[in-house]
Amino acid sequence: MLIVESAMDPIIAVDEAQRIVLFNPAAERAFRWSREAVIGQPLDRLIPERFRHVHRQHIERFGATGTTSRRMGALSALSALRANGEEFPIEASISQHVDSGAKFFTVILRDITERVRAEALLARSEAQLRGIVDSAMDAIITVDESQHIVMFNAAAEQMFGWPQSEAIGVPLATFIPQRFREAHSEHVRRFGETGVSSRRMGALRVVKGIHRNGDEFPIDASISQHTDGAAKFFTVILRDVTERVAAEQALLRSKEELKVLASSAHQAREQEQHRIARELHDELGQALTALRMMVVWVRERIDDNDADLIGKLERMSELLRETIASMRRISSELRPLILDDLGLVPAIETLVERFSDRTGIACELMVNDTGQPLADAYKTAVFRIVQESLTNIAKHAQATQAEVIIAEVDGEIVITVSDNGVGFAVGDSRPQNSRGLLGMRERAYLLGGRLDILSELGKGTMLEIRLPLASEAVAS
Repeated sequence: MLIVESAMDPIIAVDEAQRIVLFNPAAERAFRWSREAVIGQPLDRLIPERFRHVHRQHIERFGATGTTSRRMGALSALSALRANGEEFPIEASISQHVDSGAKFFTVILRDITERVRAEALLARSEAQLRGIVDSAMDAIITVDESQHIVMFNAAAEQMFGWPQSEAIGVPLATFIPQRFREAHSEHVRRFGETGVSSRRMGALRVVKGIHRNGDEFPIDASISQHTDGAAKFFTVILRDVTERVAAEQALLRSKEELKVLASSAHQAREQEQHRIARELHDELGQALTALRMMVVWVRERIDDNDADLIGKLERMSELLRETIASMRRISSELRPLILDDLGLVPAIETLVERFSDRTGIACELMVNDTGQPLADAYKTAVFRIVQESLTNIAKHAQATQAEVIIAEVDGEIVITVSDNGVGFAVGDSRPQNSRGLLGMRERAYLLGGRLDILSELGKGTMLEIRLPLASEAVAS
């Protein structure tokens, strides 16, 4: 009897008329009835009215079976009634015994209110999760450790052309092109060994999927893993990126076409400037020189007493000299003929020398000449980049010193131009010399190179341009 009194589960005994003869303290707590109030009362008092008739018949049938004990409500939770009229779910087992010719039934029950509530919350949560999974726009597939599908949402059905009923139990490899299956299976296996919760699949490339009709398509995928008991599961979230990949390829083609077009435009412009520069130098220069010689010839043959005429001729000669100098400067800026006649290094040396003479800014030039002649496009690009850099320094830097370094490093032409001027904030959307920087960046891009800028206010500026030396960069 001590065991019954100290039991944590309610224990109730009734006689053959189903009147309560035993009601332990745990039953008092569960039903909120005192023992004195229920001893001798019908068991019906503890059962909701709608279940009383069925419950009474159940005990009577059990008594007729002669079975010692069995569980009550094996297929569903039972309901009990507290003293305040509140119903609550219980689990119960019933046993019977005979004492001095009288039959008694003992019920051991357990209040499972919290468990039922937790199960209801879990069921709602699972229903919500199923709703989210099925309404997700991305395909969601879960596989077991053997990589067979255990979950296949509606978006996956649409993406792969497989109904869920047929996809469940199918190997995940079925949805991957044959040539990738072994590598993909090994990837999932290794991921399972890492213990990492989730990561993106194919981070450096687009993964391929295969439709039921055999069509391949690109996908983005992320994978996660979780353990349920002793079983491990992998969930893959997939997105069809066919349109994105097509757009990226179209953009890449467009960029390449623009690159070719811009390169052709640059080449045509350089050729036109070369033609104009050559005509200025050869035709206009010769004509001006001849005209100046004629002025000198006339000056030598007039009377020294005609001061006005002599003054006029001397001014004409000086004007012609200045015009010839301007013509040569313009011709050199359009296309320095020395670049074609003597090569890149002499042309850069002349450019730097004239920059210092014109601006008063001391400029040091260092060239690592490999002796290997460059193709015309590379010579022109290097010269123009240095020319534009020095122009920017003259216009904006307020510098007293500058430095130009040209070297070949690891298969690249590296051009570094620096100054000790006022500098600028690199993050500014449009610095003062943005047009010049844009032109240099474009020239570098057309040859597969890049332009890096290092500058701070008050600390000068350094430009570094790297041009990769492809096979066509070297002149034959």
